Amino acid sequence: MPELAIPLAGLAVLSIFAGGAIALRLAHTLPTVIALSGGIVVAVALLDVLPEAIEAVGDGGDVGTLMALGFIAFFLMERVLVLHHRDDPEEARSHGKVGAFGALGLSLHSFTDGLGIGLAFSVSVETGLLVLLAVVSHGFADGLNTVSFVLSQSGDRTRAMRWLRIDAFAPLAGAIVGSMITVSEHTLGYFLAFYAGFFLYMGATDLLPTAHAHEHGSDDGRSWLRVLLTLAGFAGIYAITLIGHHH
Repeated sequence: MPELAIPLAGLAVLSIFAGGAIALRLAHTLPTVIALSGGIVVAVALLDVLPEAIEAVGDGGDVGTLMALGFIAFFLMERVLVLHHRDDPEEARSHGKVGAFGALGLSLHSFTDGLGIGLAFSVSVETGLLVLLAVVSHGFADGLNTVSFVLSQSGDRTRAMRWLRIDAFAPLAGAIVGSMITVSEHTLGYFLAFYAGFFLYMGATDLLPTAHAHEHGSDDGRSWLRVLLTLAGFAGIYAITLIGHHH
């Protein structure tokens, strides 16, 4: 019953908005929030998106190559936008563009999640509900990550809210498309592999270093809290993937 996918995808929309609202509310302690967000992004790349891509494509070599290309693509985007603007008025604007690219990647992932909901309900209601549960669980993390990443790059709350809205409605759009058309699982796997490289770069080279950059000389309790939050991000995504793999 693919028609169920569209209204139920609204739960993913609400979940993403909830995660983004938490990130905005805790913006005054952004490094602490980013510690959790960074763990989530890296875990999503390694424990969720990458295995799904391998399963869909069926060739680990092709997936690894596409993941590397995604990593390099985001690296080059960041370098082109930021490298030549150090210590001048354009730097903040450049970092804002990097944040936009990251938020775009997360929004495309949310769209893919919605696409998965639509396709799953085309198979059966039970399969659709299990996929929906995994997507809604991811949604909170996606909203948190979108706001955290944009704020970490630009500090612009208005921009963060704009990208949060785009990210939140992306799974709904994906569910609409997924309920109307049939998409090759192989092709979907290629997209997932490329996005995994995006997420790995964002988490491992931007979010986590930002969260843990000033730990030396800072309050030991807060430093350990950030470490624990990073580990909690990994643990949470691992638990979600276990739920998702039962569908």
